[in-house]
Amino acid sequence: MPRTAEAGLIVAASGLATLGVVLVGLAAGTGFDARAGLTFLMFLIAFGGLHLAIRQTAPNANTLLLPLAALLSAIGLTVVYRLDPARAGLQRWWLLIGAGLSIGLLLLVRKSGLALLRRYRYIFLLAAIALLLLPLLPSNGPLPLQGFEQNGSRLWVRLVLGPLTLQFQPGEIAKLLLVVFLASFLAERAPALAEGSRRLGPLTLPELRQLVPVLAAWAASFVVLVYQRDLGASLLLFGVFVAMLYVATGRAMYVLGGVGLALGGAVVAWAAFDHVQRRVTAWLDPFADYADSGYQIAQSLFAMASGSLSGAGLGLGRPDLIPNASTDFVFAAIGEELGLAGTAATLAAFALLVGIGFGISLRSRDPFRKLLAAGLAVTLGLQTFLIIGGVVRLLPLTGLALPFVSYGGSSLVSSLLLVTLLARISHEERLG
Repeated sequence: MPRTAEAGLIVAASGLATLGVVLVGLAAGTGFDARAGLTFLMFLIAFGGLHLAIRQTAPNANTLLLPLAALLSAIGLTVVYRLDPARAGLQRWWLLIGAGLSIGLLLLVRKSGLALLRRYRYIFLLAAIALLLLPLLPSNGPLPLQGFEQNGSRLWVRLVLGPLTLQFQPGEIAKLLLVVFLASFLAERAPALAEGSRRLGPLTLPELRQLVPVLAAWAASFVVLVYQRDLGASLLLFGVFVAMLYVATGRAMYVLGGVGLALGGAVVAWAAFDHVQRRVTAWLDPFADYADSGYQIAQSLFAMASGSLSGAGLGLGRPDLIPNASTDFVFAAIGEELGLAGTAATLAAFALLVGIGFGISLRSRDPFRKLLAAGLAVTLGLQTFLIIGGVVRLLPLTGLALPFVSYGGSSLVSSLLLVTLLARISHEERLG
């Protein structure tokens, strides 16, 4: 697909976001106002600027990545605006911030390429662990950075600058840094990890010293996340770790061992944390305690059932009855007001985006870029699966954000950076 077609699709996605804001306004009786024009302008600046930056710094990049990211962001902004216009206003600003940081990343690696990231892998590892530790800062004190607990998990940081207060979730950026570290480390150690030199019954295991650095990095991150009670991010990180080990070595042993450890960890988490027990109880039978632990998931099921094939229409349903609808349950809001058509379109966009990521990985000849693209695709796909699985009651709730769609600046910024990295990988692979 030519770059001009990519630009046209970005303009179309900007128009879709604007149309959504207009339809919500008409349903609410406020009609067309300046927020519609502001939405179109900010979408065009964010994705148009990123499009121009890719044309200049990575002209051979895949042309489907950015339009799909713009489409998902348009759907997300429309639903968030319908639920909470104030949050939608903040989401527009986070979109500009994410695009600006993505352009900065493209400029940073313009000359040296992604080899720059590979060279400083241990710095990225330390930065990731530092970001994961930030929410443990005191909630009160003289420091402008303060950690605080929300919904049973301590994973947020508040930056106080006079009258301005900015909240963000540093773990969203940390997961990308950890993927970069794992890709760099495994690219060098893959042969040793695949061959193995020790036997344990029918299993052939690698030398322990080959696994110590990566196991230490995973354990440090995992312990921090469990201590913060961010069990959804812990599961995501563990899944990405196991998947990248499998991609690097091709040995199913790592997958089987990972599944066993994940099941064991789930049992331990259920026994140790009250809020995990509540989520499991709500997952198994939300109507047993409808007024308390099961209320959120039950309302989600009612909302999607009432959406039917084409939905109630933007602004005409009652997704506001679902607690945290703009964050944890935004997919249920899409199901109610846009129906099966809207949810299918959202899932198709995610499937295409993840599929493109895996395609970039398969075509990559450099081991680092192959593992990095695979890790990024797994991160996006697994996070999407975990949050949508919780909404439709396939899995217990994990508290993760739906990339590009849920309200949340940290999630939106990290998602845009993820797509930018995939674009740069596809550009470098086509150069040879």
